[in-house]
Amino acid sequence: MYGCVIYRCLMGAAVLCVLAVATASAPGAQQRVAPGPPSIITGADDSAAPPAPEPAGRAHGRIAAPALQPDPDLDAEDQLAPSQIIQPMPGAVAAPSGGGRERASARPAHAMVEPGAPRKSSHAADLRAVACSGVFGRDSSHAKLAMAFQSRNVVYTQVDAASGAKVMASVLFAKDPKRRLEMWWANPASRSETHLIVINGASIWTAPGDLRLGLTLAQVEQLNRKPFKLLGFNKDGVATLTDWNSGELAVLPGGCKVGISLRPAATASATAVKALPADREYASSDAALRAVNPTVSEILIAY
Repeated sequence: MYGCVIYRCLMGAAVLCVLAVATASAPGAQQRVAPGPPSIITGADDSAAPPAPEPAGRAHGRIAAPALQPDPDLDAEDQLAPSQIIQPMPGAVAAPSGGGRERASARPAHAMVEPGAPRKSSHAADLRAVACSGVFGRDSSHAKLAMAFQSRNVVYTQVDAASGAKVMASVLFAKDPKRRLEMWWANPASRSETHLIVINGASIWTAPGDLRLGLTLAQVEQLNRKPFKLLGFNKDGVATLTDWNSGELAVLPGGCKVGISLRPAATASATAVKALPADREYASSDAALRAVNPTVSEILIAY
């Protein structure tokens, strides 16, 4: 009997164990378990509410927060570092306006200056015109010419004067007949103070008032806006101006005065030239003078 009782007790315990296991695995059992994982000891209050779960789909529609500003809705491992943000390539922009290299490359081709090239002065840039100012003004000098046109292009040498005499003068481009120009000085010792500027030979320099070599009587009259006066031809076949007759060329800016000499055309007859002697004064409109077709052979600019 005693053994039976023990057997029954053992069987009853077994039944109770089976019932306990079945109850724990039943569907409704999870509702009685407290939500959330076990607490981890961090020194903080374990009673604080756990973080709310992330809404579904947020990972796919996440927008990066501004750099260096963490998004409170994201976990630390989900934050984007600045290096992870890929910016789109910008469109074409205008070339920068500042900086030496950009500024030089934007410069027009005709304004480019080669390294080491000499800087030209305003007068040296135009090798065709003489003005009554600047390096051709009254206060000019050999030194100023050398600075404006480079010293290798200016020499101080003897030039021809009236009656076969020789004078010292500064000559521009002495070896180039088309660019040759003489500067005579009132103070030869210091080679300063302009006295006379001479354009002759084959020079292509232009004098004040647009006077240049080779002009006819009619062309000079047009520049002067009226006829002028001159002496007949001397023994060398040269006729010289005596009066601009109050025309445009009589008074020039800068205080200089301009004079001209003329030679008859190579086709003019010797008889016609001799009929116009140097001891008489003629108007530029004189028919006999026009007949020999004289042209300007020398221009003098004096102070």
